[in-house]
Amino acid sequence: MVALIKTLQVILALSILIIVHEFGHYCFAKLFHIRVEKFFLFFDAGNTYLFSTKRSRWFTRICPKALQWETEYGIGWLPLGGYCKIAGMIDESLDTEQLKREPQAWEFRTHNPWQRLLVMAGGVLYNFIFAIIAFCIIMAVWGQSYIPNEGARIYPNELAQEMGFRAGDEILSLDDYVPEDFAMLQADLVRRNVRFAHVRRGSDTLDLYIDGAMTSQILSSEGMFELAIPFCIDSVAGNSANAFAGLQKGDRIVAFNGREIEFLQDARPVLASFAGQSVDATVLRCSACAETAVADTLTVPVQVDSAGRIGVFMQMPHIEQKRYTGLSSIPAGLRLTGSTLSGYLRDLRLLASPSSGAYKSVGSFIAIGQVFPSAWDWFQFMYLLAVLSIMLGVMNLIPIPGLDGGHIVFTLYEIITGRKPSDRFMIAAQMVGMVLLIGLMILAFGNDIGRLIH
Repeated sequence: MVALIKTLQVILALSILIIVHEFGHYCFAKLFHIRVEKFFLFFDAGNTYLFSTKRSRWFTRICPKALQWETEYGIGWLPLGGYCKIAGMIDESLDTEQLKREPQAWEFRTHNPWQRLLVMAGGVLYNFIFAIIAFCIIMAVWGQSYIPNEGARIYPNELAQEMGFRAGDEILSLDDYVPEDFAMLQADLVRRNVRFAHVRRGSDTLDLYIDGAMTSQILSSEGMFELAIPFCIDSVAGNSANAFAGLQKGDRIVAFNGREIEFLQDARPVLASFAGQSVDATVLRCSACAETAVADTLTVPVQVDSAGRIGVFMQMPHIEQKRYTGLSSIPAGLRLTGSTLSGYLRDLRLLASPSSGAYKSVGSFIAIGQVFPSAWDWFQFMYLLAVLSIMLGVMNLIPIPGLDGGHIVFTLYEIITGRKPSDRFMIAAQMVGMVLLIGLMILAFGNDIGRLIH
């Protein structure tokens, strides 16, 4: 069931984004009276399709006028994208027969370069507009929630410890950048090419040197910085064996049977070693959790269950919540779009550096499916939809023949020099672009398969 829910979310998300992108091309083509011959979600490779307004007999019977429509709308069988076939344009279909005919006024090739530029940029433009709208809706409906980095302390994994970080450190700045969102610390570390992390350790501050050669390891390391959570009790479960042990809200446990713990993460292996046993918990009552003078130190006998738990709920970390009205959600959505776009551009910069190992993180639909939640969540779906829309827009701006960016570069060349690239050159460029794109797809699927195996 989980796999089905994730698959449905991926198909729905990609379908929406493909339609939005191709609709951008479609709208600008129609604006300039350029004929759009086909508008397809997914590819009808081998002339095979799931639905067509001109070739599906059941539909033409219901709507016979569809045979006279200028554009054929449909759904292909190959879910690797979609396309908008514009008359008189050399695209990934490599249809050269149309070029042998006399140029017509309604063809792409007969229009001025500025109009052609807008047609090619329309898909990317609509992707960015869609992301802005989605983020504005998110800000208006759900607002923004995050754990602020200020005052938060880290619990580093093995790699972070190797780099010099210690449990309880507070990261004050990364070079000159002061992080705001605790969850983004690891991403900020690589995206900003950080050289020094300024941290507070107890009453001291120090600078940790970040070796750029470790970028690949940082990218592949899962959860470098957990939030260090003090073992402060919020409440005791009513059905817990320790419901009447004497533990109170605000108590901070600092040891079990004399084995000291500072954070919840330290307590897990200790409690696991005492599974099914009764132990003495050393408790600092109330004031220690408020980081003031210790009022009292108690020893409370507690029962550890077979799963290594004592049946208590922990005090939650402070979560910053920002709410927006209808109008204030617009600038908030724009800011979130800008920060997401900026972060993704930094990710692409890493991809351009083979030594970073960022190419190993490139994924296909399998990787996309893994980021969707296992249960339907409208907030998560909308957020991922906006992020993927930005990614799709940026990817299409890469100046590779076959992508919108390649067409845009050739059109800008024509505008600047006054010379239009020949049809033979455009066909060759499209073929080179298709080879590059196929290579990228092989890399993405290969990475996904490798991750599933390992």
